[in-house]
Parts: sequence; C-alpha cells; structure tokens
Amino acid sequence: MSSFLSVVEEINGKVNGFVWGLPMLILLVGTGILMTCLTRCFQISHFKHWVKNTVGGIFKDSKVTAHTSKDDMQISQFQSLCTALAATIGTGNIAGVAAAIAAGGPGAIFWMWIVAFFGMMTNFSENVLGIYYRRRNEKNEWCGGAMYYLKDGLGAKKGCKQIGAALAVLFSIFCVLASFGIGNMGQVNSIAVNLNSVFHVPAIFTGIFLMVIAGLVIVGGLKRIASVTEKLVPFMAVIYLVGALAVFIVNIDQVGAVFASIIKGAFGMRAVGGGIVGSGVAMAVQWGMKRGVFSNEAGLGSSVMVHSSSNVREPVVQGMWGIFEVFADTIIVCTLTAFAVLSSGLVDLETGKVLSENVSTALVAEAFSTVFGGLGGAFIAIAILFFAFSTVLGWSQYGSKGFEYLFGRGAVKLYHIVFVVFILVGATMDLTLAWDLSDTFNGLMAIPNLIGVVSLSGTVMKITRNYVDRKILGKNIKPMLSSIDEIQELHEKEVV
Repeated sequence: MSSFLSVVEEINGKVNGFVWGLPMLILLVGTGILMTCLTRCFQISHFKHWVKNTVGGIFKDSKVTAHTSKDDMQISQFQSLCTALAATIGTGNIAGVAAAIAAGGPGAIFWMWIVAFFGMMTNFSENVLGIYYRRRNEKNEWCGGAMYYLKDGLGAKKGCKQIGAALAVLFSIFCVLASFGIGNMGQVNSIAVNLNSVFHVPAIFTGIFLMVIAGLVIVGGLKRIASVTEKLVPFMAVIYLVGALAVFIVNIDQVGAVFASIIKGAFGMRAVGGGIVGSGVAMAVQWGMKRGVFSNEAGLGSSVMVHSSSNVREPVVQGMWGIFEVFADTIIVCTLTAFAVLSSGLVDLETGKVLSENVSTALVAEAFSTVFGGLGGAFIAIAILFFAFSTVLGWSQYGSKGFEYLFGRGAVKLYHIVFVVFILVGATMDLTLAWDLSDTFNGLMAIPNLIGVVSLSGTVMKITRNYVDRKILGKNIKPMLSSIDEIQELHEKEVV
C-alpha cells in the first residue's frame, strides 16, 4: 500500500505542478477580470442592489426562503445558498488559510482577496449560465451546471458541437473525481486528525460515525441535504464568526501591523520568511490563489450545480447569490481566520516567518488558544467538524450531478454508496496527500468550466444588461430567462 501511495503522490505532484502553473492562474484570474469588465464591475456598481436582493431578501422577501411543496423538486434560493456555502465553507477557511500563510507568508492573504474580488464575477457568470441553460430530468428535477452550458451553449456555436460535448464529459469526470478529493477525503481527514489530537478519538471511529450520518442524509437526495444545510450553515457560521471576532477584538491593536504585513508581503517589500524577495512574491501569489480557489471555489463550476436547482426564474438573481457566496466565504470568514493567526504572535510580521511548529488547523487552534486558553483547540476541532461535514454533504450533490450526466439518473445511487464508503477511506489516509489530490482535482475541474465561461461571456453580458435595463432602469423589454423556448415562455408568465 505504501509503495502504491508513493506512486500516486509522485504522479499527482507532476500533474499538480502542471495544472497550477502560470497559465492556469492567468486563466483563473483573467476570467474574473474579463467578466468584471463585461458586466461593468457589477459587484461594485450594483453593490446595494445585490445585497438587498440576497442577504437582505432573507428578512424582507418570503419568496427567498419559502420552501417548495413536497412533490416539487426545486429548493428555495436560501436553501441553494446554504447548500453551496456548505460545500465552500470548509477546511479551506481554517486549514487552507493557515497553509497559505505558512507557505506564502502574510502576502498570500492579499492575493486571496484579489482572487475573491474577481471570483465574485466568475461565480456570478457560472450561476447566470447555469440557470439560463438548465433543464428538467425525468424526475422533474432541475439539472444545471458547466456540463450543460458547455454542451448546449458552447456546442451551439459554429464548429464547436463536438468540442462542447467533449468538454462537458471532461468536466463531469473531473467533478466526480473532485468530489472524492476536495469534497470528501480532504474534509473528513481534517475532522479525524483534529478530533484525534484534541479529544483522542481514533480515526477509524470518526470515519465510521461520519459515514453513517452522511449516508442517512445523502440517500435522501437534494431536498434532504438542503433541509439539513439551511439549519447547519447559519449555525456553524455564526458560532465561528463570534469566536473569530473575539480574537479580533482582543488583538485589535494589531490591525495596522497585520494589514501592513499583508501588503508588504504581497508586493515583495521584504522577503517572505527570510527568503529571496522574488521567490517570496511568487509563493505568496501561488498559495494565495490556490487557497482562494479552494476556499470559495469560484471558477470550478461546482456550486452552480446546486444553484441551478433553485426556484428562481431570473438568471441574474441567482448570479447575485453567487457574488454573496464568495464575499461571505473569503472576504469575511477567511479574513477573520487570517487575522486571528497573524495577530496572535505566532507569525513574525516583519519577515512573515511562522514561529510555531504547528501547521494547518493546529496553527489556527494555537492562535485561538491565545484568547480562549485550553478551549481554543476544542473550539477549532468542533468548527472543523461542522465546516468539513457540511462540505461533504454539499459536494455529494455536486458529484452526483456529474455522475448523472455521465451515466444517467438511475446510476446515482451507486455513486452515493461509493461516496459514503470513501468517507471511511478519507478518515484514515495521509493528510498531505489528501490536500494535494484536492488541489489537482480543483485545477482539472476548473479548466473546461473556465473555457465555457469565457466562450459564453457575451451571453452573460447580454443577460446581465437585459436584467439591469428591466429591473434597475425600468425599461419594458423582453426578459432573457432560458435558452429553452418552452421554459422561457413559462418563466415569462411568472416573472413580474
């Protein structure tokens, strides 16, 4: 087994280096920049509008949180957000941030913010395309995602039919593989390691327990997953934010020094960890971007598969939920985690060198312990349990949609069984390999999706301008709601 894992690690290292090279990072950030320009910086120019119609609507608009009937296979807008956030708010917000600081210095956080800022519009575009190209399956469930806008959107362009179909299949394959990496083994392994180090729970017991609980939820399908996540996500997010804010308040005198260290590290105003300046900047950029993507998943085309199941009719409305998803995940949660670590005295803010021997979640736990004492480790272990387990639930839905596209709706139960079994595998495998596999599958999944988003950028621009003209400027024009005529006609009657 050890020799097999060594071979897997060697192959993965070569693939990972290729996938996360400079061209990939340019494609990733470049797509966000392109969509920001084409939508006229929607995330800033219409900030008030998207906040009002997303998180603001939770308290004012009953349609945002209203549940669909038992026989209706749609989920509410709020449920779709919670299920998407369940998949994105995971170990990347805790372990990922610590890993970025350890490997790339404080400057990595700046590049994480950059990825998030432009990633808002990448995620917006994915969700707009997801709603616009979605369709119903034989069980009357909505099916949307990169595979559908690659096949039906890119494939509809002259000479691109086979390219679109091939990329749709590749995306689905990578999606299924990624669901076992980023969405399963990496998350479960973090839970097992933390529960073992803090509460001395054997990894095998953790794996069996999570396998049983996850199995009970996952076999119930999207409606049951959404029902669990809409309760779990707000609870876990609030608890963690309260703890992180407590650390922030105690160390508030460090705000200036922390942000100065982040900016200096990002632009090489001094070496990271005492190394060469150019190398330090490169590491900050690479690790900030990698961990930014791992955290909010903008560009992967993952969350669009659950966003597409929403009862929303306007593609842009679901796109705005995508903006909020990235904002909440990276700008808020990851930033508070970074501040907790950087303000704790465990990182030399002048050189960016980590002074603690702890890594990953243990580093964050030690930072929280400077405020909460012995309870810091327990707090982070419990936070990881909730964050990572919710990610497993969300990604089980993503993987099942990729599997459904490849093999049909009837084969999804097989995927569910294998996915649940791999929870036990993830609990007992090497943490480093699990993270490396996650990075590789992330990158492979992003490539066909970003090709689809870029090739259909003009469609996103037209749909967005159509929405702005109708809803913000008050023009009386025909809405762009679906690429399928029957769905377009039906939605036109429902949209006010």
